[in-house]
Amino acid sequence: MLILLTVCHALIVAGFMTRIVLRDDVSPPARTAWFIVLIILPYAGSVMYFLFGEVDIGHRASQRYKAIFAEVKQLTKNGNGRLEHVAPQIKPNYQPAFDYAASVNGFPIVGGNTARLMSSAEDTLQEIVQDIDAATDYVHVLYYIWLDDTTGTTIAEALIRATQRGVTCRAMADGLGSRPLVGSPLWQRMQSAGVHLAVALPLDKPIRTILTSRLDLRNHRKITIVDGQITYCGSRNSADPAFLVKPKYAPWVDIMLRFEGPIVAQNEQLFATDWMVATGENIASSAGKEDLASGGFPAVVVGDGPTERRGATPQLFANLIACARETITITTPYFVPDATLLDALCSAAYRGVVVTLVFPARNDSWIVAAASRSYYRRLLEAGCSIHEFEGGLLHAKTLTMDGQITLIGSSNLDLRSFDLNYENNILLQDETTTTAVRDRQQDYLGSSFPVDLSDVSDWSRPRRAWYNVVATVGPIL
Repeated sequence: MLILLTVCHALIVAGFMTRIVLRDDVSPPARTAWFIVLIILPYAGSVMYFLFGEVDIGHRASQRYKAIFAEVKQLTKNGNGRLEHVAPQIKPNYQPAFDYAASVNGFPIVGGNTARLMSSAEDTLQEIVQDIDAATDYVHVLYYIWLDDTTGTTIAEALIRATQRGVTCRAMADGLGSRPLVGSPLWQRMQSAGVHLAVALPLDKPIRTILTSRLDLRNHRKITIVDGQITYCGSRNSADPAFLVKPKYAPWVDIMLRFEGPIVAQNEQLFATDWMVATGENIASSAGKEDLASGGFPAVVVGDGPTERRGATPQLFANLIACARETITITTPYFVPDATLLDALCSAAYRGVVVTLVFPARNDSWIVAAASRSYYRRLLEAGCSIHEFEGGLLHAKTLTMDGQITLIGSSNLDLRSFDLNYENNILLQDETTTTAVRDRQQDYLGSSFPVDLSDVSDWSRPRRAWYNVVATVGPIL
């Protein structure tokens, strides 16, 4: 019996290790982490690898997604002169970062945009409802988490009112993040009222999903579009700050910008693609066109996901950080960087850029919290400034740079956002908007305490060991 178990152990470990070695899309740290797990826990590790080891939604699904995205872009294409028209508005030292951002989805940099920062969760909800109530043609919404709390119910009722007066409303929610809502009385009310509903990456066929893809691939986007004229971008889901799913970490502290201009069409193309993949309904022709506009600021949408090229988000951040001349301030709830991003942050600090990082002091993911702190010493020794926010769970995902550049959206700085989630972000150059976002970041800093090298040095050996052990398997979390 012992011999049989030993042979089974060896065959399982050898088989999965061979698979991992033959894959060209696995980073050395991830490969090492999987080796460690398979050697220590061969049976559990094999199950984990089978379920979560490969980022793949399935060949047919991937090809379908790419074909639909190409169709949407083709139908909304509006000439070839936009890049030449808009590119001179980008300051030369930031042009490489914008060029990289434009390469992710093939969206052009478009000018003529305006944005307004929402002052609070209540203000965001009020503005969205007012825009939906004023809609005359259509409303499209997509949320990773949609709860049947005050915020979620208020938005749903606004969609119902709009539908009843003849506005076409399409609402999509992620199959996991919004699982309590899907099939709930509120969801049924929307459906009965005529709101078109869809579930992104549903969990209704788990066995098939396990065999052909991964259960934890999620649509993490937060998109609201009204009449092709207005879009919202930021970290806020359709949920109250009290966040009843995890109330002990509340309030969830989010940020949202309300945009007008050609950038709306790019967010709408992401929505249209997700909708067509989920429902089969062709709405490509209804997606707005990126018409040229004078005035305003230049911007571009960056929509990452498992069907885009690997590493797009950390490479975008690395490009942005490399372009910084004076300051970089980043807020994120989840910080598990890859080598590309970590080296970029340290390099910027070494060359004199003031790098400020703000994370939540209490994180709803103990694994992410431990992995994040394993990087503190290296960042602090490079000269980065780290602050931990105490006013709730800081959920805002922002980057501001040199008082000119803002990146805002749904992407966290962790491997899940990098590889597994569909995300939406907007990169823009505008002093006024960046100042507003920078002021909000300063508010976060006012509710934070600094972490310095002496604090890290005072951590006990078991604590440091725990953080480093978790970080070692971080590439497969």
